[in-house]
Amino acid sequence: MTATTSSASHLAPYRVAVAGASGRMGRMLIEAIRASDDCVLTGALDIPASPSIGSDATAFLGYASGVPITADLQAGLKNADVLIDFTRPEGTLAHLQVCAQLGVKAVVGTTGFTAAQKSEMTALAGQTAIVFAPNMSVGVNVTFKLLQMAAKAMPTGYDIEIIEAHHRHKVDAPSGTALKMGEVIAEALGRDLKDCAVYAREGVTGERDPSSIGFATIRGGDIVGDHTVLFAGTGERIEITHKSSSRTTYAQGSLRAVRFVCTQGQSTGMFDMFDVLGLN
Repeated sequence: MTATTSSASHLAPYRVAVAGASGRMGRMLIEAIRASDDCVLTGALDIPASPSIGSDATAFLGYASGVPITADLQAGLKNADVLIDFTRPEGTLAHLQVCAQLGVKAVVGTTGFTAAQKSEMTALAGQTAIVFAPNMSVGVNVTFKLLQMAAKAMPTGYDIEIIEAHHRHKVDAPSGTALKMGEVIAEALGRDLKDCAVYAREGVTGERDPSSIGFATIRGGDIVGDHTVLFAGTGERIEITHKSSSRTTYAQGSLRAVRFVCTQGQSTGMFDMFDVLGLN
């Protein structure tokens, strides 16, 4: 991906701010930063209405970090090298505006962006370096690579269906990971996902269009995240599945992205987990 070069090198520890600091993912990220050897928490952001505003960001771990949770973006980001953001599209874009102003890099795992919002984020990547991926799990990103290989090897004769399951609290569907899987497969086949995706089937639908990529969504309980891609041919089918049992994988992948974006020598540009993992 395109970027401009910075001559500044980086010395650990990496100074990290976390958005959505009192949420499930925010706390998982803070715990991972606390446990790491080369990262330190320097900022914690949350919405003004959060009851956690003003409290210590690591209080839930029984440890005082001296980093208060704040809704003041300038205050929360001023000491950071990089922001990790798994919030909502509108909030993420507001955070990235301030990151661009302050020269803070960003690792974005937020899902649910519209095409216009993605364009806005790409524009902001002209001012600061951003790693954006709908799923920061190392295993999921290796799965993306396997799907790319499978699609290229089986361009015809196989119907492709993507099935995903998540917990009852997830607000967007299909998941960002499922959509990314569809995008990876469509690109490998020379198609545009928006032209071939089928998100719902009901009633008399007629025969399946062989060029379509179907999506099925399940929501329930506390499922962290399950994704299966089915390549169904005549006489055989291939299923490529990834299952998450803990959000720890997202947190550890995010820290790998922090290390990459702070050390790869680029001050601006848009990157993804294939860049982080050397899979491009």
